[in-house]
Amino acid sequence: MQFVCALDDVPVGEGVRITSVTPPIAVFRTEDDDVYAIDDTCTHQDASLADGWLEGCWVECPLHASRFDLRTGLVDQPPAKRPVRVHVATVRDGGIWVELSGEVPHLPPGVTLEAG
Repeated sequence: MQFVCALDDVPVGEGVRITSVTPPIAVFRTEDDDVYAIDDTCTHQDASLADGWLEGCWVECPLHASRFDLRTGLVDQPPAKRPVRVHVATVRDGGIWVELSGEVPHLPPGVTLEAG
């Protein structure tokens, strides 16, 4: 597990983009104060899911309204067709720690795993 940010850095009901890992991840804090981590990039087009709208355990992509389940990574409607990876997120000592998935990420066309 690696430290990604302080719990206080993620407002309740919002997400933040974490760029210290490749590809970037998004960490969300739900209204119920649960914390989730998924790949930040929508699988349809290069858009940050951390900039999307959070409702319950779902985040809606800010570009084309595909929604991703924060618990499973599954997408519920087009245009995205592939899920995002889900990472194990744990809150410990006021920080958010994440164990990154070993699965291959589903990146949209034109997006690579190169940092930067």
